Amino acid sequence: MWLNPSNPQLDKKGRLHHLLTLEGLPAEILWQILDTAKTFVGTKVKKVPLLRGMSVFNVFFEPSTRTRTTFEIAAKRLSADVINLNVTVSSQSKGESLLDTVDNLSAMHADMFVVRHGESGAPHFIARHVAPDIHVINAGDGRHSHPTQGLLDMFTIRHYKKDFSNLRVAIVGDVLHSRVARSQIHAFATLGCPEIRVIGPKTLLPAHVESLGVHVYHDMRQGLKDVDVVTMLRLQNERMQGALLPSAQEFYKYYGLTQDKLAAAKPDAIVLHPGPMNRGVEIDSSVADGKQSVILPQVTFGIAIRMAVMSIMAGNK
Repeated sequence: MWLNPSNPQLDKKGRLHHLLTLEGLPAEILWQILDTAKTFVGTKVKKVPLLRGMSVFNVFFEPSTRTRTTFEIAAKRLSADVINLNVTVSSQSKGESLLDTVDNLSAMHADMFVVRHGESGAPHFIARHVAPDIHVINAGDGRHSHPTQGLLDMFTIRHYKKDFSNLRVAIVGDVLHSRVARSQIHAFATLGCPEIRVIGPKTLLPAHVESLGVHVYHDMRQGLKDVDVVTMLRLQNERMQGALLPSAQEFYKYYGLTQDKLAAAKPDAIVLHPGPMNRGVEIDSSVADGKQSVILPQVTFGIAIRMAVMSIMAGNK
């Protein structure tokens, strides 16, 4: 399988071979994934044979529950053989290099790697070193990217809002450390969303974030005024270095999503959260469990998106 030198995620025919980032992916690929996922939502057929005879290795170098589980469910519904590896407590802790780990797994006749890693770029590195017939899916790398989360968020928004061309969206909170935020921004821009806002304290926004084509707000109510979609991000304390915030309570006071702050958005605005949620820090329980929340449907749609990505790759032979 020869890859496209201008975009190593695609093969020479412009078809999806790896999914490493949404940055630079053409709109038609994103629409293909969203449209394919729609065929898997609500179906009563629990299993389809699209990946029968294939081995999918979930290789997680950092902890995850929701993402790993939905990838496992998705692969099993496609009839794949699934092998889950928590590498944080196995080979890597014994000093084995990343490349040695991948070479050993490849020797077990893997067809697809789903990789989560704490270092940005690790899935790209793996994709460059696997055999040409192996597919790599990035399940989250450092602060860089989480493409299937970005896609499932787009699917959720499309499900409720139908179209991106008239949407005003806001991404709120710890954008600096969020791989989800980066994937969302690239996806919104590619799908034609006309106004993307990021809201948060200066210490939790990347320098020059405006270069991504977003509007920056430091006041929550101003930023939420008349938006159609609100995505809340958790405080990623495990990635913070130094005191970026006075306290979680102070963050909640100014940037936690309450019913009062949400009232600035449009009455039919929807609220998303990639999880896990910190209730009483970035979101109030009355909002998380309220009528505008679509947080649980996000999880359900995540299975369909991951089925779509794997089935498209498997079909591109």
